[in-house]
Amino acid sequence: MIPKLHYVSQGKTPAVHLENIQKACSAGIELVQLDLGSFKKAARLKLAEDVQGITSHFQTRLIITADYQLAKTIKADGVYLEKTDASPTLAREQLFPWQTIGAGAHTLQDCESLLKKEVDYIGLGPFRITDDTETNPLGLNGYTAIAEALSTETPVIGFGSITTDDVKDIIPTGISGIAVSQEITADFNLIKTYNQLLNASSTQEMRHSFEKL
Repeated sequence: MIPKLHYVSQGKTPAVHLENIQKACSAGIELVQLDLGSFKKAARLKLAEDVQGITSHFQTRLIITADYQLAKTIKADGVYLEKTDASPTLAREQLFPWQTIGAGAHTLQDCESLLKKEVDYIGLGPFRITDDTETNPLGLNGYTAIAEALSTETPVIGFGSITTDDVKDIIPTGISGIAVSQEITADFNLIKTYNQLLNASSTQEMRHSFEKL
């Protein structure tokens, strides 16, 4: 099942990523999305393997950003693809049947296209504008309009500088869950707060399964 709270890892070095992911898992996160950023190929493999050692210990799901080939190599739980990454259709052909594919979207049209490609979940954002935002923020109105138009059981995960203060207003829009990076990295104790707000425990997750067939 797909948890409602995703932690997108941060860190300028592999060591910082590992430290942050260790803290996130210790604090109860159920899904880690490893953002490999600009690390070179050899460093990516080593980091992914080291992270998997941590997530496996805590029985936390591990999603690899962008690099579906690496996700297959280490047998991660799945991959998350941005619009500029490989097509979910191509990734599906390469991955194991049990591996999950999430994909990023910024508009209703993006979401509709991804649903046709049978992704397991959609990351929708940004919720609000940030320093590196290249597309218009969707806000509560955008989330509501898109969720209503889609009318899908495929989980839609909001992202883009979301904070604990936003959760109570985001969930009624029809968004299934949220992906958080900066605020959790600043205070890993907030994972418990997020889980309480999202009602996201290990027994209360969403419908699409991560379980290996």
